[in-house]
Amino acid sequence: LKIGLIGAGWYGMVITKAALKVGGVEVIAICDVDSAHLSASADELEKLQGSRPKTFKYYQELLDLKGLEAVFIGTMPHWHALQFIAACKKGLDIYCEKPLAYEITEGMAMVNAANKAGNIVQLGFQRRQSAAFMKTKELIQGGKIGKVHQIVAQIHYNPGPQDNTIQAPPASLDWEEWCGPAPKLEYRPNIGHKAWRLEKEYGNGHLTDWGIHHIDIIRKIMNESMPDEFYTRGGNFTYEGKITTPDTLTSNMAFKKAPVVWQHRLWGPGDAVKEFNNGIFFHGETGTIFAEDNKVVIFPAGRDAKREDLSIPTQLMQENHVESFLKAVRAKDKKLIACTPEDAFQSTATVQLAMISYYTGTLVKWDEQKKEIIGNPEASKLLKREYRGKYVHP
Repeated sequence: LKIGLIGAGWYGMVITKAALKVGGVEVIAICDVDSAHLSASADELEKLQGSRPKTFKYYQELLDLKGLEAVFIGTMPHWHALQFIAACKKGLDIYCEKPLAYEITEGMAMVNAANKAGNIVQLGFQRRQSAAFMKTKELIQGGKIGKVHQIVAQIHYNPGPQDNTIQAPPASLDWEEWCGPAPKLEYRPNIGHKAWRLEKEYGNGHLTDWGIHHIDIIRKIMNESMPDEFYTRGGNFTYEGKITTPDTLTSNMAFKKAPVVWQHRLWGPGDAVKEFNNGIFFHGETGTIFAEDNKVVIFPAGRDAKREDLSIPTQLMQENHVESFLKAVRAKDKKLIACTPEDAFQSTATVQLAMISYYTGTLVKWDEQKKEIIGNPEASKLLKREYRGKYVHP
């Protein structure tokens, strides 16, 4: 299978090397607007597969390559929509990293483009391959903790020092192209490569970037679609002036089966019990389950009840997820897709709506059928961000 990589930096290479590890693919082309990324990744891929991929600066050149069958998109979220839709128009199969899009209107356009193209598309929510989360679903469906009435998800961590000194970008990086349709901010290291996640204009913060995995898994375990209401509060206290998204956040999401509370602190010790810094609590009538990537802890109700620890590692989570995409492509069978665009839209729009509640300081009500915010013009304005300069919003 001849594949191309759009965005040959850190995570683009993670998913591409996962495909090579699964086998049966050849990376025939890569593109990146950082020439250092481009040459280093081409060197690495040549060593891994024995042939050197063609290299391009612009994704449009890569998409025009004859013989290309599928693309992997590993760029920043603000570039996803344009690259994804262009690949759909070429009839190419697509593996795209999460989140689906930077904002909700883009996401809807991407779902429509994929539906029109009829191509095989999978989004990179690789934690769906976690055996621990699969076990959690099995336990809950089997009645292990009774009916679940409340869910709490959290990822507490300390991002460390933030260098926000305005400076010239690295000589190898075309900052104008990197920013693309998003606002072009003055370059500083803490909004560039890998560090863009906590910048509002590029990553939209910790919940949207990392917390989205837990929201996606909750939806998967509970067979949920999207919440009807969002109420989010927080602030930027420890990292004020260093990052532009909240270092402290609590979001209440009114899912239909059980309310979900998301919380994060990017400071302090995290959870009082460190083993729970990153994971999800499912609170049921007869017990609580704590789940994370490789572990499940069961806390039965009752005075003398003892916790039960289940170690359930998944060594090849990323490879397994990529493999499901490759199998779907080869079989041309959409039933093999581990995360469809429609499914990814629901997880992505959920965290985006939670952040809209934060930015507006309002209760946000969502009409899932109409895909619109109800009776809140201020919040509705944030469903779409106008593109910069020459770029045309889909």
